[in-house]
Amino acid sequence: MINSEKMKKQFPDSLIKIDEPLSLYTYTETGGPADALVFPRSKEEINEIVRWIHAEDYPLTVLGNASNLIVRDGGIRGVVIILTEMDQIKVEEGKIVAQAGAALIEVSKRALDSHLTGLEFACGIPGSVGGAVYMNAGAYGGEVQSVIKTIEVITREGEVKQLKNKDLDFDYRHSILQESNDIVLEVTFELEEGNENEMKEKMDELTELRTAKQPLEYPSCGSVFKRPTGYFTGKLIQEAGLQGFTWGGAQVSTKHAGFIVNVNAATATDYVNLIAHIKKVIWENNQVQLETEVKIIGEELS
Repeated sequence: MINSEKMKKQFPDSLIKIDEPLSLYTYTETGGPADALVFPRSKEEINEIVRWIHAEDYPLTVLGNASNLIVRDGGIRGVVIILTEMDQIKVEEGKIVAQAGAALIEVSKRALDSHLTGLEFACGIPGSVGGAVYMNAGAYGGEVQSVIKTIEVITREGEVKQLKNKDLDFDYRHSILQESNDIVLEVTFELEEGNENEMKEKMDELTELRTAKQPLEYPSCGSVFKRPTGYFTGKLIQEAGLQGFTWGGAQVSTKHAGFIVNVNAATATDYVNLIAHIKKVIWENNQVQLETEVKIIGEELS
């Protein structure tokens, strides 16, 4: 168990919450409690906290803004760090430097304001900058790997490192961070001078497309499954008759079959069971093994 008093005494100026329900922070509005939930405000603060956690041998989980995530109903043991307070964005010549907790949508807006092109595709991706690097986030034919120059990370032992794009082993919804578990602190995006009117027109078009096709009116974890080679996930789910299928309070969206929405006080267990059911049906019908894009973490409710 976490010695919460010791932790608060060690970091009196840090925002620390004990036994905090993670349902208050996830986009699905589900998830059990974190033993200790910390919101560092600077690279220096997270450095100190990570070193202390390592020395105390506590489990550590790091979240961005919990948009493409399901936290099981039993919650997460140890310390959970949420990076949303680390949200500074700086514009330099041809570059944008953003802290890990900054919203990717806000970075795309700053790029537009600065007439820097390359991030238009990201105007509707709800994740954080750190999360976007972790999973090589993308939409409408673009991926963040195409515009990242360097990132700064901290290891679980507290060592700060600089990594170049070529070091990150980017692939479809993958980066080396998924194996290394290094924590993103800051990202430098390298962009090109663009035409503001053309950029805005593109972003308006993508925003309209997203609003028309995605179930933004409900809590959800975004796109649930990776795209299987040669198939469209939503079409497979539709053809299986699963669009609108409900498990507890979780439903396969009637607007976009690739999304699962929280329509009636869903639990994380509802989400997990519905995902398992979809995978089972699609395998039986098509012999296609769906892989989750959403990350599922934490413990089952005992």
